[in-house]
Amino acid sequence: MEAEKVRIDKWLWAARFFKTRSIAVDNINKDRVQINGQNIKPAREVKIGDTVLIKMPREYKTVVVKGLSQVRGPAPVAQQLYEETAASIAERERRAEQRRFAPEPAQQLRGGRPTKRQRRDIERFTKMGGDW
Repeated sequence: MEAEKVRIDKWLWAARFFKTRSIAVDNINKDRVQINGQNIKPAREVKIGDTVLIKMPREYKTVVVKGLSQVRGPAPVAQQLYEETAASIAERERRAEQRRFAPEPAQQLRGGRPTKRQRRDIERFTKMGGDW
């Protein structure tokens, strides 16, 4: 279903950026979606050629609108509705590379919970008025 203008919440849902329209509306209301550099409302209409910035939990995507649809179709059709910018692709790859080489958070945990013996020692130490 082609049209000249489509609501941004419907377009984001049809382009499969969000699983439901209500999730798309929530993200728009939290200023996680911008059209041409401006914060928007869910009823804002998007047209072909607009630049849409979508802030997702681990990444930002900047896409140019190539097609409009109000219905959610198969993924290959949805991918034809937009084209991600080269700068956005490069930035996503750079962030993924940083995450890949970042230290594992679990390695910073040392020892875990105290054993029963360690706990008794701690209790004995604190009863004697010991100060850490």
